[in-house]
Amino acid sequence: MELAAYGGDEVMGDVAVLGAGMHPWGKWGRSFVEYGATAARAALADAGLDWLQVGSIVGADTVRGGYPGYVAGATFARALGWQGARVTSVYAACASGAQAVYSARAQILAGLADVVLVVGADAAPKGFFRPAGGDRPDDPDWLRFRVLGATNPTYFGLYARRRMAVHGDTLDDFAQVKVKNAALGALNPNARYRKRVTAEDVAASPVVADPLRLLDICATSDGGAALVLSSMEFARRHGVDRPVRIRAVSTVTPRYPNTVLDLPDIATDPAAAAASATEPFRASIARAAYEEAGTGPEDLSVAEVYDLSTALELQWYEDLGLCGAGEGAKLLWDGATAPGGRIPVNVSGGLASFGEAVPAQAIAQVCEVTWQLRGHAGDRQVSGARVGITANQGLFGHGSAVIAVR
Repeated sequence: MELAAYGGDEVMGDVAVLGAGMHPWGKWGRSFVEYGATAARAALADAGLDWLQVGSIVGADTVRGGYPGYVAGATFARALGWQGARVTSVYAACASGAQAVYSARAQILAGLADVVLVVGADAAPKGFFRPAGGDRPDDPDWLRFRVLGATNPTYFGLYARRRMAVHGDTLDDFAQVKVKNAALGALNPNARYRKRVTAEDVAASPVVADPLRLLDICATSDGGAALVLSSMEFARRHGVDRPVRIRAVSTVTPRYPNTVLDLPDIATDPAAAAASATEPFRASIARAAYEEAGTGPEDLSVAEVYDLSTALELQWYEDLGLCGAGEGAKLLWDGATAPGGRIPVNVSGGLASFGEAVPAQAIAQVCEVTWQLRGHAGDRQVSGARVGITANQGLFGHGSAVIAVR
């Protein structure tokens, strides 16, 4: 794709990223509100703005914080101090952060606010995520836990087995993803896990969901992330001539039939009744982002993907179009997705190094891409980064991808 529009030139639909901030990931034992407010203040400081200059706040909800978690936008506004800003709260499971960015961008482009603060934070339980309380036999998420006892890692194991059967991936391939991401996480002060590991360490860790070991699967974590977005006109008035710009946000849903089992479903669609979709759901998420941005995978400098498991990172390589189907492991071993490679992936360290703080994670991905495009990523810096993509997938068919340029 032609990159002439990049660099100093803006296009219709661009919004500026003026600030990015995070509360480090970990298990801190405090309220999600504290994590989110800390990240918000860091993002405002990064932007050189005061909270009173914010016209709207969008919060990514958490289902683990009681009622305040369901109205996260208002909860964070109250924590920062009521000042009359518009407020929005959104929930889309793992895609909540991208939905929050989408809402903020729409408000800016509609002229409803010049400056929007986006915040997500979580205080996650120890161990696996569990369903919300109560009996709901019409809820697929309730059913997969209660009927099958299928936690999230059960699905991760099924995905891994499918890749082994269809593409010939091996345990060594999966382990190498963890080795790469752990080395990068060791360089990231916001990461929870900052220790390098070897393939032997991965192989020696306990089996959680065959064939995946403990070190193949991301943890659940506490953390918070925030962004300050603005109109391009406001950015210029604020003295920022060449900000990182969000050029596309993809929030697409799957197409019928879905012939690969996906969280939280316990059965696939009946492919015999309809022609298969022309592309998998995750591939459609990326395609929609590329089309909106007027770019393609060949233009990317860096990518942040949702590595819930090591096997899923390999799948994302293919769904983003970084390589052909079944070629993810080769791309990894060739060094293309490592620092210095053709398209470094998860230079933040990914979920392998952070663990999952659900409403914050997609926002954290955009924070990392922002720092990379600014050239402020320290020892993790990708040289000459100009175009970045983030990608993940939320429960119940929520697509999530953001493309940023500079």
